[in-house]
Amino acid sequence: MVYTEIRKLTESAETAHTMLQGQKLSGYSQLLSLMWVLLCVSSCSEQDKLLFLEDSVGGPKSTTPWMGVVNERAGGEQISQYIRRMFQDKAGNIWFGTENDGVCRYDGRSLRCFSQGDGLSGTAVRGMTQDERGDLWFATRGGVSRYDGTTFTRFTTKEGLADDQVWSLLLDRTGGFWFGTEGGVSRFDGKTFTSFPIPAADLTQSPRAYQSPKLINSMIQDKAGHIWFGSNGGGVYRYDGAVLTNLSEKDGLCNNFVQSILEDRAGNLWFGTRFGGVCKYDGTAFTRFTTKEGLTRDFVWTLYQDQAGIIWMGTTGGGACRHDGTMLTCYAELNGLGNLYVQSILQDAKGQLWFGTSGGVYRFNGKTFINFTKEEAGLTGSPQP
Repeated sequence: MVYTEIRKLTESAETAHTMLQGQKLSGYSQLLSLMWVLLCVSSCSEQDKLLFLEDSVGGPKSTTPWMGVVNERAGGEQISQYIRRMFQDKAGNIWFGTENDGVCRYDGRSLRCFSQGDGLSGTAVRGMTQDERGDLWFATRGGVSRYDGTTFTRFTTKEGLADDQVWSLLLDRTGGFWFGTEGGVSRFDGKTFTSFPIPAADLTQSPRAYQSPKLINSMIQDKAGHIWFGSNGGGVYRYDGAVLTNLSEKDGLCNNFVQSILEDRAGNLWFGTRFGGVCKYDGTAFTRFTTKEGLTRDFVWTLYQDQAGIIWMGTTGGGACRHDGTMLTCYAELNGLGNLYVQSILQDAKGQLWFGTSGGVYRFNGKTFINFTKEEAGLTGSPQP
């Protein structure tokens, strides 16, 4: 175990040093970057280690320091550093899926966090949904968890799941579950897991990519009932119930590494990608939104459409951008967004917009982003049942 950790530290340090060499960074900046990589080894996911290294060597950057768990500007302790996903349940509770602290539930008065000690499968929660019975389902680093309000039930490779690293989940209109893992897609009918084959991506020419060729980052079911899969290097796949069809860069897709998929109210499909910005697909042609069109970063982690029809784009290192059908408007530090790595976006039932970042949670009042900390959530110490 000790040898493994030393090896990981050494490899990460060598990678960081190699990537930073030749860049126009001060010795102090290189030292900070190297120190962060070493600290990140024990707590960050592999995707986040790669993300940080990529941002250290180019592209628009935040001018505020990496805030960790405490936001020095707001003076409050964050709900968690990484807010991977957010979800509002039928009772109105907002759930925050984190990278290292499990999942936290905010009922409007207080915050309650659940982790492995409570029965949750893993500390990283990357997807959430609620079934017809009211049970909550979580895609985690350690498999899938179902929460009935009292008890967590765990599903892993022992029960037939393709891989315990689960990055996405979908509840379709028939009540069936789809889980996107690093080992491909698993379907679950409530009793049995079955594999749904999607071709592995060829990553031999993509050294900067997260080396997991079967990973499915995102899934949605469109209005026609088709299911779309965002892959890690193989483009996007559409399943119509009988045939699996692939769309990739050769068809006009902006990038084959698809992080997020959204269907807007008009029926257009939007794809947020790792290296090619965002593209909108009307069923015939693709329209691109990249840094050339005013997007702050070409690495787009998440997409969301609000109640007014605005399309929001969460970038890595470039803050949040919105498209109103005509123009792009982007928000960063001057607007109060203290961390520019936006990983999740949610509009609650009251119309309030929430942004989950790599430095805590922010709420947007239409003009300004306000950091939402444990103090505001009614929790200043350890979570209580």
